Amino acid sequence: MAAAHVGVDDYALVRVPQEKRYSWWSVAVQRFGQVSALSQFLLGSTVGFGMGFWDAFWAFTLGAVILELVCIGVGIIGCREGLQTSVLTRWTGFGHGGSAVVGVAIGISLIGWFGIQSGVSAEGLLSLIGVLPTWAWSLLFGLVVTLIVLWGFASMKWVAYVTVPAFVVLVAWSVGSELFGHDVGALVALPPPGPSMSLLEGTTLVAGGFIVGAVITPDMTRFNRTSADVVKQTVVGFTIGEYLIGMSGVLLAHAIRSDDVITIVTSSVGWVGTLVIILGTLKINDWNLYSSGLGIVNFVGTVFGKRVNRAMVTLIIGVIGSVLAAGGILDSFTGFLTLLGIAFPPIAGIMVAEYFVVKQWRPELDRSRAAGTLPETAPTWVPATLVIWVLAAFVGQFVAWGLPSINSLIAAFLLYVVAGKFGLVRGVGLSRTAEGTELSAAQREVV
Repeated sequence: MAAAHVGVDDYALVRVPQEKRYSWWSVAVQRFGQVSALSQFLLGSTVGFGMGFWDAFWAFTLGAVILELVCIGVGIIGCREGLQTSVLTRWTGFGHGGSAVVGVAIGISLIGWFGIQSGVSAEGLLSLIGVLPTWAWSLLFGLVVTLIVLWGFASMKWVAYVTVPAFVVLVAWSVGSELFGHDVGALVALPPPGPSMSLLEGTTLVAGGFIVGAVITPDMTRFNRTSADVVKQTVVGFTIGEYLIGMSGVLLAHAIRSDDVITIVTSSVGWVGTLVIILGTLKINDWNLYSSGLGIVNFVGTVFGKRVNRAMVTLIIGVIGSVLAAGGILDSFTGFLTLLGIAFPPIAGIMVAEYFVVKQWRPELDRSRAAGTLPETAPTWVPATLVIWVLAAFVGQFVAWGLPSINSLIAAFLLYVVAGKFGLVRGVGLSRTAEGTELSAAQREVV
């Protein structure tokens, strides 16, 4: 607790108490902020460049349904248990050691995307304000987001209340300005302006574009009060986010006959378009950093047995990510981060299979939940899970038919269920869970 004065720990390694949770609307605004980010705008233009309007509509619909099912499945687990993703995996199939691997994978992946998104915003700030060079804006933007995330969900909530409505209004303004003078009915009827894209390819882009965010949903839904709240916020957030922002991108692509909507918007509506970029990046980048910090905290606690303050970890990795972004170093790692993303969908499949079907460690979670603590022990390793994780990732990478991310998720779910039915899901070793016994109710109140 030595670093407790730096931000808040935000229940990084313990259950979020019921009295510290938020209304579904407070969480829904943040979910919508993630789904309606700048990347969704770009996704809409990419899909619209290769598909007709109604084909794009069905691609977004199918992709949204897939993402909603994943988010609801793992989100309900996070809500019931009040635990962040990597800690939760200790008792949802991965064991103590496996959760450390999950934590470091989340940490590395999301801090990489945090830096890359900071660089995107820096280019917008340069065109909007100038004065400073790109590297300085990149550093400044990253540090501002870091300061927001230091105070956890509470401060991120207030930022969402401001940035999300502003983003929606500015998108409406910029899109409306560009579409003014076009016959919307004619745009809907136009064939795709670019090379044709199949419905399967379009759905793959939509579902794959947010699959990492879907897998780490418990980081957010642990602040929900009920499972019904998880369902409501997911359906509302995805329905509005996918259609409002995504389909706006589709219409723009048809109007300008190009998928380079960002350049068109910023050049045609000036500072409004640039603010769209900045606000759209801000609301997803705070969650990139937040979840990265949670993953690293779990990794350090699991591997080194040290309880570190989430805010201090966030400060360190936020500074590192901002410096790397300022140096332009992370741009060369985009391929690696994309490849790393292949490992995430099976995590959700295994978690859902363990928690709702196999239930090898579900009784331990149920007993400890009543006391507001964690189970006193967790399996050190679950060998079957590691094998299934790798096999499912290979399915996603090399099976040519279908949606890669969904193929790997379903493969992981089915393989885990089969392994569970044949008694192959067994823990090797036993690790004590210090967080479950060391924190009193008074201490939990502090974090």
